[in-house]
Amino acid sequence: MTRNFIGNTPIRRCDYLSSIYNTNIFIKEEFHNPGMSSKDRPALFMIEDAIRKGKIKPGGTFVEASSGNTGYGLAMIAKEMGYAAKIFVSKSCSLEKIEMLKSVGAKVEICDNSNGLHDFYSTQFKAQSYAANNLNSYFTNQYYNSSNIKAHYRTTAPEIWEQMKGKVTHFIAGIGTGGTISGVGRFFKEKNRNIKIWGVEPVGSVLSHFLSHRTLPEEYITIEPIEGIGRTFIPGALDINYVDKIFQIGLLDSKSAAQEYKNITGFLVGFSSAAIIGTLKKHINDLAFRPTDYVVLLFPDHGSRYLSKLYSKNCIANEKSKIIC
Repeated sequence: MTRNFIGNTPIRRCDYLSSIYNTNIFIKEEFHNPGMSSKDRPALFMIEDAIRKGKIKPGGTFVEASSGNTGYGLAMIAKEMGYAAKIFVSKSCSLEKIEMLKSVGAKVEICDNSNGLHDFYSTQFKAQSYAANNLNSYFTNQYYNSSNIKAHYRTTAPEIWEQMKGKVTHFIAGIGTGGTISGVGRFFKEKNRNIKIWGVEPVGSVLSHFLSHRTLPEEYITIEPIEGIGRTFIPGALDINYVDKIFQIGLLDSKSAAQEYKNITGFLVGFSSAAIIGTLKKHINDLAFRPTDYVVLLFPDHGSRYLSKLYSKNCIANEKSKIIC
């Protein structure tokens, strides 16, 4: 069964990035999961938890608000177990992800945004409303589901710890729901409080402000659309007690990083992975890596899901090495 192959993804040293930053940089390659993303892990945990607790009956419909990856994991696993899936995505979702969702039988509804339950036009509000008004439908609600954190605390983090033989000084991941960085951060902090847990979000997201001030900003600016990360609200799956710092990165810097990494290594990184690479370059002085550090980057998915957004021929590099699509 597909779900038996979720997890145990490889980790590799990236010689290119290690040489640039004069340290030891390793990449946790989550795109080796069956659904080609780290979101397979929480999808499985949330489905199994709902079934175990009787929140859904056989043949029912799992409902989720997703940028695509969690939705695909849910739909893939649900179909294998005899359930249906209804996934609400924002209009910024890549065409590749929408087609992938449909390929595993998911019904897809496109919404204006993913701004949280307070917005009537958001993916989260529409998903919650659908589940409340349709019999035998269950909203897994990854943004507030504790199984999201548990999946990474119990699987992702222990895998990295074993693969690195406990030699980890930094962990860096993009923040969307907060489940990955919270679960991994908690596990690592329990092992060694000195391990740095750093997040990455787009310019305009509110998470770094919340981490610093414990309040939402008084004024909002438009979030730069880096698919899968960044929020206008604080997800319940984000436990900032295990996060040391959150860096912001722009859309153009992320696209530029994706193109540069592809041209040099031949590898297609996903959107949030590109944001992480761009963050290393933009914030190099703040990162202050040492030659003896062991830095783990989490790459949650693969660039093949963003061909139209990151690698299309319509994306042109300008004279400042920025990418314009």
